[in-house]
Formats: sequence, C-alpha cells, structure tokens
Amino acid sequence: MALSTGMKKEMGTLCAVMGLLMLIPLLNAIGPISGPFSVSSFEVSLWGKYLTYAVLAMSLNLLWGYTGLLCLCQSLFFALGGYAMGMYLMLMIGERGAYKSVLPDFMVFLGYQKLPLHWEPFYNFWFTLGAILWVPGLIAFAFGFLAFRSRIKGVYFSILTQALTYAACLMFFRNDFTFGGNNGFTDFKDILGFNINSDGSIRGLFIASAFLVLITYLVTSGLLATKFGKVQQAIRDSENRVLYSGYSTTSFKLTIFVISAMIAGAAGALYVPQVGGINPSVMEAAKSLEVVVWVAVGGRGTKWGPVIGAVLVNFIKSYTTHAFPDYWLIIMGGMFVMVVLFMPYGIVGVYQQVKSYLARNRSFETTTV
Repeated sequence: MALSTGMKKEMGTLCAVMGLLMLIPLLNAIGPISGPFSVSSFEVSLWGKYLTYAVLAMSLNLLWGYTGLLCLCQSLFFALGGYAMGMYLMLMIGERGAYKSVLPDFMVFLGYQKLPLHWEPFYNFWFTLGAILWVPGLIAFAFGFLAFRSRIKGVYFSILTQALTYAACLMFFRNDFTFGGNNGFTDFKDILGFNINSDGSIRGLFIASAFLVLITYLVTSGLLATKFGKVQQAIRDSENRVLYSGYSTTSFKLTIFVISAMIAGAAGALYVPQVGGINPSVMEAAKSLEVVVWVAVGGRGTKWGPVIGAVLVNFIKSYTTHAFPDYWLIIMGGMFVMVVLFMPYGIVGVYQQVKSYLARNRSFETTTV
C-alpha cells in the first residue's frame, strides 16, 4: 500500500531522530576521548534519563493532549514501574551488599529473617518485565474504574489523581512496606548478568530508552489513526456529544488511562538503572506537575511536543540547578506562564502561530488598500 506524503514525512522525521539518537552511544564507543564530538558515559546516562522523561511526557499527552484528562499521578505510575525493576536489581546484588546477606541491606538492617513472599517472583527477569506493566496498569484500572464510573471529570479528576499520588507516596515512605522507606533502593550491581555501571551497559540502557521512545510514538500514532483514536479525540472536544452518539466514554477513558499508566511504568523501569536508585520522592505530587509543564512547553496534543518539552526543560533544569540553584522553580513557573499566555500550542506550534499571524497581517493590508 502506497504511503501518503504526510506519512512519508513522518517516517522520515522518525528515522532522522532515531539516527541522531544512535550517534550518542556510537560516539561514546568509538568517538574521540576529548573534543566537541566526545561523549562521556555520564552524558550517555544523562541523555538516557531525558529519554525516559520524554516517554513519561508522551504518556501524559495521550491522556491530557488527546483525551482531555489532566492526570496528576503519572509520576506514581512511573515510580511503580521503577520499583518493580528496582526489586529485581536489588535481588541481583546477592551477598555483595554491606551485610553480606542474600537479603537486601535495608531488610537486614530492619531485622528481616527471610525474603518477603511478594519479593520472590522478582528473581525472574521476565516476571519483572510483566510487573513493570501490569502493576501500574492494575492500579490505573482500579482507580479509573471507580472514578470514570462515577462520572468524575475535569478539575475533580485532577485533584483525585493528585490525592492518589500523595497517599501512595506516604505509604512508600514507611519502612514497614518492604520498599526501603525514604532511602528506597540503591547500590545496584548487575542487570542480566552485566555490570550495570559498565560503559556497555550504559549504552545498552540508552538504546533501550531510545527504542521505547520509538515504540511509544508508533503506538500513539497507530492508536490515533484508528476509530478508537477518533473517538478518543472527540471525547476531548465534547464528551457530551460522544455520549449522545451512543458511545460509552467510560470504557474509552479507562482504556486510555490504563495504556498511559503502562507506558509510564515502562519509562520508570528504564529510568531506575540509569540513575542508580529510586525512592518515594520520585512519585511526589510535584513531580507530576513538572510533567504537565513538559507537555505544555513542548506542545499538548502533538506527537513530538512532549518529547521536545521533556528534553528541553530537563536540559535547562540540569544547567539551572547547578548555576542558579535557588531560582529553578521560579524559572520553571515562568516558562509555564509564558507558554499559557503567548504559546498555547507550545514550541511545536510557534511556526503555525507565526504563519497565521503573518497571513492575517497580509489580509488586513490587502483589505485596507
């Protein structure tokens, strides 16, 4: 089947982006030690983290940008996927921990005599991969079923999702939930038998993150092209009209909510080994608000906007928190206000805004003459 011009451009852009991303691990592996084309392992890991943030932003955009649901618990789903991966990585430490025990160090410190039953399956990597998806998916299904069935929407839905995040964060901060309390998980050694801190592992995790961006993009594009995606966007524009047309908006919103949670969980799973740990602060409500800023800055309801917004904002954050540590929150708030007032379609919409503005000016000048 012949591809349309629009699809050819989209595939060309996607291939170009993936090609540029693959240059980062390539230059790290065979590039010069110093100079403008030198890429250190730290930089590879840093950009890999940015890519996981990009996937997290894409998951929120699927909800907020294309369905009209402003969710403030994406950081929770992100953290749940990260904790699932963290449990596997903690078990892979074995007897190389500080206490020379097969139990994770924090369990030995708290006096555990044996591994809790729910930890046992995480010795298996394939079970862990499944848990990365089904744990956040199950939480999203249970919460979404109750919320959407009760016809909760708009700002009330946003407040409830934020409350869910806050409650979960408090639970994880407690040491008696076998998740490390406020210290969380850290000091990982291996992943799939490879040293997690080796250059090869760092490059491998970056490549996995890049392909997760690709898969998420393709899933989003494919979904939007279907009848399901059309109804999804119709719910965003006018849910009442969709209801009057005979569609069950509850089922559509619940499905998107679960898919979005699973994508966020996958992003969290790749985030943890690249940053070297996870603790409950990752799921704080403020983190979900940051994701909203990423999507708004890049361009809500666009395919590349969340990716651009997540990478750009976090790149600025990395520099600002080092150069001006006391002003980062003010700068982030300023960016959000500027986008709301002057760039409602985000960075990716600037070109169209300028084009429309110039067209209106020409039309006005022609009418005046």
